[in-house]
Amino acid sequence: MTKLIESAVGVNVGVDIGKLTLDICIHEKQLWWQEENSTAGIKRLLKRLSEYRIERLVMEATGRYGWELAEAGLTQGLPVCVVKPISIRRYAGAINRTAKTDKIDATVIAEYAAVIKPKLSLNRDKKQLEMKDLLSRRRQLIEMRTREMNRKQVMGKVLAVSCQRILRSLNAEIERIETRLLKEIELHDEWRERKARLLAIPGVGNALIFTLLADLPELGVLNNKEIGALVGVAPMNRDSGRLRGKRSIQGGRANIRTVLYMATLSAIQCNPIIKGFYTRLVALGKHKKVALVACMRKFITVLNAMIRNNTTWAYES
Repeated sequence: MTKLIESAVGVNVGVDIGKLTLDICIHEKQLWWQEENSTAGIKRLLKRLSEYRIERLVMEATGRYGWELAEAGLTQGLPVCVVKPISIRRYAGAINRTAKTDKIDATVIAEYAAVIKPKLSLNRDKKQLEMKDLLSRRRQLIEMRTREMNRKQVMGKVLAVSCQRILRSLNAEIERIETRLLKEIELHDEWRERKARLLAIPGVGNALIFTLLADLPELGVLNNKEIGALVGVAPMNRDSGRLRGKRSIQGGRANIRTVLYMATLSAIQCNPIIKGFYTRLVALGKHKKVALVACMRKFITVLNAMIRNNTTWAYES
């Protein structure tokens, strides 16, 4: 009878992710315990949580250490929320919880879940996680290539041959990663169809397609304002009383924004809609950087609308 009563009451669970351990707290029960961060430990955790009706299972976005738990929870249909660590830290500061231990962190996360009620995370299949890994590796290789190119310019002719050998190796590895990314897309019907639709848009290349598929599964699901805010290209107000502050972008997913920035620079040259929009803004006296950010926002909303409405690119002058 007790378990029936407990299961009828919704509870919020906070999990502090560690490399070796998971610290768990159920806010409404003030219950805390620890499990191993392993397949067996996650199985025991989910079995114990099955006794309750979970409102939210919240954890911080701590890289790969929390992926197995998030994936297992989503597979079982639990309302999993993966939130930014800075959001938890700001909440802890707001309630004057300055001490920090694994148990305290789990307690704060559970309270954050109950009070703030963050949005639920979307489920990502294993293929999407593999694509995300490949994309991360591609970014790492490009960063290494950029550093090596800079070294080649400053180290002089003596070491230029050495730098060039490393650059050839990095270029070959980047090409292999991109080939694997393209193969993964071709094996997935929805991704293949989405790639074909996006690639028809002037200014969209493989780099942007890889990034959108792996890092922005919400594309086509959210409305235009939400997708702009998620990417971090929506202007935020800074008003107080009579003061009308300067609007600026902030937050969002920086890796998507970086790739979108480069794609928008190309779109300004070859995409008639984005080019015309940019030209009008500059003619109205907007600073070129402001106009560029506005074009980034328009570009991502156009892509979002096309995926959401299942339409193809068409432009008539």
